Amino acid sequence: MKKISIIVPCYNEQESLQLLYQELCKLMKAEPAYAWEILFVNDGSKDETLQVIQALSAQDPSISYVDLSRNYGKETAMLAGFDYAQGDACVIIDADMQDPPSLIPQMIKKWEEGYDDVYARRVDRGKESWLRRKLSMAYYRLLTKSSRIDVLPNVGDFRLLDKRCIEALRTLREQGRYTKGMFCYIGFRKAEITFDRQDRAVGSSKMSYRSLFHLAIEGLMSYTTAPLRMASILGLLVSLISFIYALWILVKTLIWGDPVAGFPTLMVVILFLGGVQLLALGVLGEYVGRIFHESKHRPNYFVQTYYSSKK
Repeated sequence: MKKISIIVPCYNEQESLQLLYQELCKLMKAEPAYAWEILFVNDGSKDETLQVIQALSAQDPSISYVDLSRNYGKETAMLAGFDYAQGDACVIIDADMQDPPSLIPQMIKKWEEGYDDVYARRVDRGKESWLRRKLSMAYYRLLTKSSRIDVLPNVGDFRLLDKRCIEALRTLREQGRYTKGMFCYIGFRKAEITFDRQDRAVGSSKMSYRSLFHLAIEGLMSYTTAPLRMASILGLLVSLISFIYALWILVKTLIWGDPVAGFPTLMVVILFLGGVQLLALGVLGEYVGRIFHESKHRPNYFVQTYYSSKK
């Protein structure tokens, strides 16, 4: 009998876990041809999330959980799920009920047809601000154009992955993780299903604009050197413009005898060149910082507790 693991990263989700578990129970009863594992990954929650998971695991032997030593972020929590999942296929789903478990049978059907990565594309992004939606789409366009890897727009982490995809993802141990890019990087046969994303059943989103900004920078820096190339091109353009401007001043002074503008011109040029240099240094510093962190070869995470009734 094939086994399917459902990986659920959790951070302060005490209110939604019971609702999610009830939906997953309906799914498991409707699909008796498979053995099931629900693997909760508690990412250093500060509420009663761990206690809720422990209570559920005491009454259901199909539940396993990994309790991380602190909050590492969702990207690392998913890696922990990949490391501890025991299934022939894994489904990644958020605990907030925005990704409907009712789609999982469709994913399994595609998997049985021979696909290794069955991802869910959002047709409707649910209750989301206009600004956040526009920024997300602009970011995906920028990332796709600047990278050699096609990162799928409107596709999150909700997907089914075959065991060999999971094994490939386990080998990618970098500290700066952008899992959406990794899904595309590893390749394998992919299939798409579409759905309308639901609103959160309870609670509020843990992803602020600041968190999303950091994740966006991580994606750009992890999968493309385009920012470095852009800094080089910008430097070349500035040098060319400066050379043309210097020629113009020389010609204007020699032919028309116009005096060279002093303080205002000097300040504009200095500030402009200084800004360009700081921008280039900032981009270079981002990459050097990532080299610094990766060179330490530290473990991605530490586990406080791992529980499985079948271990």
